Amino acid sequence: QVQLAESGGGLVQAGGSLRLSCAASGNIFRINDMGWYRQAPGQQRKLVAIISSGGSTNYADSVKGRFTISRDNAKNIVYLQMNTRKPDDTAVYYCNATVRAYVGAGTYQDLEVWGQGTLVTVSS
Repeated sequence: QVQLAESGGGLVQAGGSLRLSCAASGNIFRINDMGWYRQAPGQQRKLVAIISSGGSTNYADSVKGRFTISRDNAKNIVYLQMNTRKPDDTAVYYCNATVRAYVGAGTYQDLEVWGQGTLVTVSS
């Protein structure tokens, strides 16, 4: 019904910048919060940053001042601008969204949707 597609991952040297994008598509009535999570090898998935439909943001302490989340509500896209600092930013980055989807016959469904993830590797 609703899909998220991430792009922009890759290899970057510590101190370099990278921008991730995530586009939502499908039977979208409204997108509420959109966010980015990351999962490093052997670790649990953790919140990186989240942005509400009104533009309010929240960041993990580890990325405050280095990463910036933004969104284009008209295009249903969320971005993560990353100013990497060290190899521990290396992880698979996942896009997440809470969505109200139209499922037909005047019916709506609230969904939490995940992207498939994009790998970011930060070299020292």
